[in-house]
Amino acid sequence: MESSDLGWRALAKRQWPLATALLLFMGLEASNFDDGRMWWQVPGSVALFVIAVLAPRRPFDAALAAAAALVASSVLLRWLHVAPAPQMFISGAVFSEVAASMAIVATVVRQATPWRAVLGTTAVLGGIAAAEKLRLSYQLERWQYSEPLSVYYFGGTILLLLSVGTGLYFRARDRDRVRVVEREITAAQDAERMALARELHDVVAHYVTAIVVHSQAGQLNAQAAQQVLPIITQSGNEALTAMRRLVGTLRGASPTGAPPSDLADDVRRLAEESGQPVRLSFDLSVQVPPELGRSVLRLVQESLTNSRKHAHGVSSVDVSLSTSDGHVHVLVEDDGDGQSHAPVGGSGGYGIVGMRERVELLGGTFFAGRREPRGWTVRASLPIA
Repeated sequence: MESSDLGWRALAKRQWPLATALLLFMGLEASNFDDGRMWWQVPGSVALFVIAVLAPRRPFDAALAAAAALVASSVLLRWLHVAPAPQMFISGAVFSEVAASMAIVATVVRQATPWRAVLGTTAVLGGIAAAEKLRLSYQLERWQYSEPLSVYYFGGTILLLLSVGTGLYFRARDRDRVRVVEREITAAQDAERMALARELHDVVAHYVTAIVVHSQAGQLNAQAAQQVLPIITQSGNEALTAMRRLVGTLRGASPTGAPPSDLADDVRRLAEESGQPVRLSFDLSVQVPPELGRSVLRLVQESLTNSRKHAHGVSSVDVSLSTSDGHVHVLVEDDGDGQSHAPVGGSGGYGIVGMRERVELLGGTFFAGRREPRGWTVRASLPIA
């Protein structure tokens, strides 16, 4: 959970409250200086301030650097015989240093691995203990008064628990956030897979089925072959065009800028390509948006493909498109005998499933089933809005 790649802008956005609080503590401490020598405590406070603000980038290294800074500052103050300003029950490090150390402990517990968190926290505690041992006591220097160790240990324990508890809280929250993001990514990937599967099934299966049906017809005799070869060529070209369009969409290619085609004309073209006795009925009093029209076209396309593959003895396929009550209604019915047989090219069993998913994703209703006395019905209603 290290964050060494955290950018400077993100770091500033995350750490500015801490930086402001530490600067405030340092200012309050400076206002209580009554001896010019006490300014020698500022370098240590500044070093801890910088380390605490930059800690999210390399938490474990920050903990080690904080411990080193506390020891070095304590040695300097001891050598200069300077007693830091009084800090409530803290007799070693000044309050700004303690606050910065608490922030560093919270950061290393939040972001580092468990063992590094333990080692980093121990290092910071060692630095605080060194400050308590090496530095002179302000109270002892001024008033010959020293706080009892019980007060120091009690206060230090409270601050340590606050630091570790804060780090554990944010660590758990970060873990939950990662899990949520991973679930969202997985759900988005699954949705994209399903959309791609539907598009491949609806587009490719339609044209490939047409190629297989006409090639089977061409095997009957030479005259039939001459008639179906142009249809097979056209279906193959249409399949290649559809595949290129789909690949371009997946690659994020920009639209070609061609004007959107008319839904009724597209359905007529599908009916002609299907080679079935299709009867069309249109009552499109409201303009259907191109995005919705594409889904309607896929429903009609898959219904015609299923009728060609699964139905026997079809004398007519009725395709009706209408708009009313803010919905576009799609109805495809055939009068096949419905006898069970092996469809052309086999069946993956995903056609009706894909149609139902497409309609439900758009907030519509879908039905597919047998009709009386014979045949098959596909009915869908999609909201135009």
